[in-house]
Amino acid sequence: MRIGRFQYEQDVFIGLVLKDQNVLSLDSIFPDIDPNTDNYIPILMDENNISILTSVLDEFDEEEHELLSVDDLKTLAPVVKPSKIVCLGLNYKDHAKETGMKLPKNPMLFSKASTAILNPYEAIVIPPNSKTVDYEVELAVVIGTKCRSVDTEDALDHVFGYTILNDVSERIIQRKDGQFFRAKSFDTFAPIGPWIETNIEDPNNLKIQLRLNNELKQDSNTSEMAFNVPQIISFISDAMTLLPGDVIGTGTPAGVGLVQRTFLKSGDKVELTIEKIGTLINKVK
Repeated sequence: MRIGRFQYEQDVFIGLVLKDQNVLSLDSIFPDIDPNTDNYIPILMDENNISILTSVLDEFDEEEHELLSVDDLKTLAPVVKPSKIVCLGLNYKDHAKETGMKLPKNPMLFSKASTAILNPYEAIVIPPNSKTVDYEVELAVVIGTKCRSVDTEDALDHVFGYTILNDVSERIIQRKDGQFFRAKSFDTFAPIGPWIETNIEDPNNLKIQLRLNNELKQDSNTSEMAFNVPQIISFISDAMTLLPGDVIGTGTPAGVGLVQRTFLKSGDKVELTIEKIGTLINKVK
């Protein structure tokens, strides 16, 4: 299922994206959902609520439900304010190769501020005097249940679903600071969306691409990851408690602007596509 946050006129709601790209609001089905928080995630992880939603879909009658076309809605970031955004560096074999760096022995973690989250179709803002803002397409894991010290065998049980993250980075600041947090946490530096796909059985074999102004820049597969999704969740949860709505960026493949010497500039359009999820589009200003 594709679950997203949408806005129609002044109303924000959680919606289910149907195959025909119409959106079913979940407000009437689950009145406890607050679309301005991430509380819909644990609500929709509840087994009883999953059964209710499955029953609604099995017996779905368009005449009984008001549907809106996704084209008539503003698509919002599918998470509002996660307690943490944890990301991985050098987690793709092809990216490590292009940079001439060795793969880490353990997942290399860093974080982004949740205030960097940006809605689909909105503009990534280049900081004043910056000329080295880079793009990175990433498969993002959205945590569904609170967990700590999780085994790899059980890790996927705690996943709500998957979405797309653009791990935007200011490379000169990243190099000067010697760590990643400030360079990756400018406002608008975490475009995410367009929605969360909950029905992906194998997140470790998905085609992943990024286009800049319609030119293919990154083209790989999540099978290139050095550490797969269960291993990543287990490793992070050994150190910290993961909460519903937390986001894990699983790293980026080869083709980043730092290597190609192609950085974002005002007027650019960035399109990130991951198989079975969809496409995240943002402009740059």
